Amino acid sequence: MFAHRGARAHAPENTMEAFHLAIRLGATGLESDVWVTNDNVAVLDHDGKAQVGRLRSRAIRDVAFEQLPAHIPKLIDVLELLMVYPHLQLSLDIKDDNAFSHTLHTIEDTNASLASRVWLCHPNQTLLQLQRRSFPEARLVNSVRLNSIREGVEVRCASLANDGIDALNMRFDDWNGGLVTLAHRFSRFAFGWNLQQPHEIRTGLRMGLDGIFSDYVDRMVDAATERSL
Repeated sequence: MFAHRGARAHAPENTMEAFHLAIRLGATGLESDVWVTNDNVAVLDHDGKAQVGRLRSRAIRDVAFEQLPAHIPKLIDVLELLMVYPHLQLSLDIKDDNAFSHTLHTIEDTNASLASRVWLCHPNQTLLQLQRRSFPEARLVNSVRLNSIREGVEVRCASLANDGIDALNMRFDDWNGGLVTLAHRFSRFAFGWNLQQPHEIRTGLRMGLDGIFSDYVDRMVDAATERSL
């Protein structure tokens, strides 16, 4: 149960407040997006732009970390939560291709054992394949929409398995039970995002999604508790 941008429905997104609240509400995973500042600090923000002083917003990649607003956390701050909570997983969208190596090195420098609990998501399978060669312990996720998989899900899952990419991540309404079963046939994890309403969350759990992403941690926890009864 990944809390999308932290407990986004309950607190300001991509802040330490939101991440801490998500854990207290029962999330078993956190989700965010990674960018790298011009002094090589990996930070968590959605659109990669920030208000710097009185100037108009600037791209995070063009400014130093100390220039960023105080609410934007470093990646290492959230990685430290994984060290406190051994059950917790972390999903990171790599929004800037240059952030891949910085993210992976930050994980290794914090605690190499965390690599198995951090899922790195990107739409480009070729780029993911290159990262697999460099970082064999990383958890890699191909995040795409169904209509972009021209070759079909079966061929894509076979290719992901061949490349050592761990999971396929699609929007909830792209999935059905048959496609989840297909991903599992190739021993790939099936992740679904944008599950917001209770009936969507219940359906995602019922069809067998391995990871679900929602703004509403309370709804995820309620649905998972209901399903376990």
